Amino acid sequence: MTAAPSAPLAQTSPVAGTAVLGLGVHRPEVVVDNEQICQWIDSSDEWIRQRTGIVTRRRAPAHVSVVDMSYDAAREALQDAGIDGSQLGAVVVSTVTHPYQTPSAAADLAHRLGATPAAAFDISAACAGFCYGIGQADALVRSGAAEYVLVVGVEKLSDFIDNHERSISFLLGDGAGAVVVGPSETPGISPSVLGSNGEKWSAVSMNNSLLRLRDALFDAHTSGDASQLMDPEQRLWPTLRQDGQTVFRWAVWEMAKVAKQALETAGISAADLTAFVPHQANMRIIDELAKQLKLPETVLIGRDIVDSGNTSAASIPLALHRLRSEHPEIRGGYALQIGFGAGLVYGAQVIRIP
Repeated sequence: MTAAPSAPLAQTSPVAGTAVLGLGVHRPEVVVDNEQICQWIDSSDEWIRQRTGIVTRRRAPAHVSVVDMSYDAAREALQDAGIDGSQLGAVVVSTVTHPYQTPSAAADLAHRLGATPAAAFDISAACAGFCYGIGQADALVRSGAAEYVLVVGVEKLSDFIDNHERSISFLLGDGAGAVVVGPSETPGISPSVLGSNGEKWSAVSMNNSLLRLRDALFDAHTSGDASQLMDPEQRLWPTLRQDGQTVFRWAVWEMAKVAKQALETAGISAADLTAFVPHQANMRIIDELAKQLKLPETVLIGRDIVDSGNTSAASIPLALHRLRSEHPEIRGGYALQIGFGAGLVYGAQVIRIP
């Protein structure tokens, strides 16, 4: 028979509330307009604008990595929050484009920021990744596991684009956004609404797995014939694709329900919002979500997609940063943010704008 424990386990005391304390971004220097995109696909500037709302997208130079972009965004967020990297108790990076399965981008970033020995881990939740990260940070701070948590949404999608692929390549851009989450006397982050629908797992995916590339490399090594590797028609490197109609219908109808649920969970109504910051997937999706939520005209809507394209996990913080830069008076107001994408996965919460 196992003896009863002689003493209870210690537990940290939860804080009163959490909030987003600082915000920062990195926007890559290379601007790619629709005319350039049309060199690779049979389309036009007018068609892309009408179907997606995108005019330009940013793409990072070859020498700039996911961690480089994260570092720039994180430094601005730390400065905005008024804290030093050494005060971070955890670093969370949401990305699907870090070229290493392991080690994590977060561990490298934590080291660069002087956050060691902060906990560090990556999240793979595609376009919902930033909202997942906010949920994680909120829980870490409220539990007492960390006083301050850095959350980064970052993508270098240009590394996984086939420029001739028509379903998604013209939508995608690169960038990074970061926030610092910390304790607050009044709640500044609502409970998160998170979920998935794996039945539609293949709706947004990679058209080749790394296993095919591995097998091709093995064949070239054993046979001495590297012609397959050199053949551009083989396209062995994994690139992104999507079933656009499936994703569009799911995002428009199902994500409106999730957004409403997030408002109910936060205990507020659409009339209490200062801003609505959805994932920047497609302007038509953004407009339809706003319509279904019956947002008052006073609510500002993030439409960063016009200049930045779809940046997956980075899109929400990039859009929030633009809104705050253009409308500094929104500081302290409530923003509903919702992310959705490959998986299919989704996440939403209301935050107080730092």
